[in-house]
Amino acid sequence: MAQFDEFKSILKNAIRTRNQDAGEQFVWRRFMSDDLLFEQELLEDDLRKEALVWWESGHQAQMRGELDKAIELYSRSIEIFPTAEAYTFRGWAKSFQGRIDEAIAECHRAIAVDPDYGNPYNDIGAYLIQQGDHRNAIPWLERALRATRYECYFYPHFNLGRIYEQQGDLIRAMNCYKAAYDENNQYVQALKAYRRLQGRLN
Repeated sequence: MAQFDEFKSILKNAIRTRNQDAGEQFVWRRFMSDDLLFEQELLEDDLRKEALVWWESGHQAQMRGELDKAIELYSRSIEIFPTAEAYTFRGWAKSFQGRIDEAIAECHRAIAVDPDYGNPYNDIGAYLIQQGDHRNAIPWLERALRATRYECYFYPHFNLGRIYEQQGDLIRAMNCYKAAYDENNQYVQALKAYRRLQGRLN
């Protein structure tokens, strides 16, 4: 770092003392800015990796049922480097404590950090279903299906199926359950829901 600072000082002096035109000076300044940006990116990468360690510890604590501990660890992860994952999972932990409004707020924070991350959209929809607000849950679940960084599209399909079934639109519900199962053949809950409605219609 000291050598780099010395190098920057030499460059600055060169810019001040050399008889350069405006274009040459811009190139020198741009070069220094790129170096500083590179250092910043390295620092952010280190912080992101450290935050991931705390997030993983929080997830492990949550899987053990230690919700307060999990929330504490997720919070530590966010303090180091805010990520959509940490906000979303902190909300998830809070939802198990019945703190649904706080869970929804955490999802909004996650979306602000990374609008492409699909989990918080689905989670907001699921929390609204839990609160009985099916109408407002639908657009959030649809946004989850459009998210570009998401590995669990079967969840919003299934949750939409729950809403349409509750509304009495059984055909539409069946299509959602089928879409959920098509996305993940291990998600037998969707297959069971599809067959249950199929039996009612036959």
